Amino acid sequence: MNEKQNYITMLHGAGGAVMNQLVKDYILEFLGGSKAEVPLEALDDAAVIDGIVLKSDSHAVKPIFFPGGDIGRLAVSGTVNDIAVLGAKPIALACGLILEEGLPIADLERILRSMKETCGEAEVHIITGDTKVVEKGSLGGCVINVSGIGLRSEKLDHNFEVIRKFRPDFKAKWILDSNLHSGDKIIVSGTIGDHGLAVLSAQEGLSFGSQIKSDVKPLNKLVEKLLEVGGIVAMKDPTRGGLSNALNELSEKSKVGILVYEEKVPVRNDVKAACEMLGIDPFEVGNEGKLVIGVIPEKAEEVLEILRQTEEGKDAEIIGEVTKEFELVAMQTVVGGKRILTPPVGDPIPRIC
Repeated sequence: MNEKQNYITMLHGAGGAVMNQLVKDYILEFLGGSKAEVPLEALDDAAVIDGIVLKSDSHAVKPIFFPGGDIGRLAVSGTVNDIAVLGAKPIALACGLILEEGLPIADLERILRSMKETCGEAEVHIITGDTKVVEKGSLGGCVINVSGIGLRSEKLDHNFEVIRKFRPDFKAKWILDSNLHSGDKIIVSGTIGDHGLAVLSAQEGLSFGSQIKSDVKPLNKLVEKLLEVGGIVAMKDPTRGGLSNALNELSEKSKVGILVYEEKVPVRNDVKAACEMLGIDPFEVGNEGKLVIGVIPEKAEEVLEILRQTEEGKDAEIIGEVTKEFELVAMQTVVGGKRILTPPVGDPIPRIC
């Protein structure tokens, strides 16, 4: 895994261990070194410089329309969510459209309409951008980049004040992957694997007995509700690499262990059945409308209650806790044993975002 390769493969963009190694071996080597408050080297979902949260995200999902969403909704939601999980409110987006020659204008209109609707949900506007057209056969329709900026949420200081009532030595200024502490609880905001299986069904023309729909949606308003409760120390949206990758990133950066209880992780029955049929681990399948949340134990039940009062969080569960007994992610299985939950090599379903 640590051996350098001579050519880029699909695994290098799949969000797992191979992509993470590419970023560390090359991206950080050549592009790191800034004095940003939360720099590139932190490898968080977004960066912070001079109080501004900045994120850029590109999407090349195949196909561009899938059950429950499309590339436009995906592109807006992905950037909005990456800004929100640091504790910021997105205030403006920029959009880069790379269109393939031959893309039907009707499809472009459908994508743009979807982007407009998603921006409306998130209460943010696309205010600048760029458009390019490339030769037919090179993209599969289009690729969209959405970049965004956000400002510190007014509720973030309250969130940290709540934490310091129970943890006086807490000094972080943003919600970061490195903030977890022994005893913190891990919450997932809903069922995992929905998005990846929805895209796979569209890619392969598969039917799983019921239509599995993508969970893709902007979550910035939900994050604001959680900050009102307070006690949130870390937060991620488990996209490429799924829940397994997100938990391993949190564990590695915080230098703590995480114990997950398999029976507590919410997975839809049809998603579970489809994964078993295809030999796919739902823990490694990407999501686009879920949060993995680290919260101090004193506020975990209250955060869970607020989540369950929302449409986005009605299936939320406390799935585990942080420990100093080991520095990896382990899972208590339903049969009574424990196994290490390793980061995936890559996403088992290609081109899902």
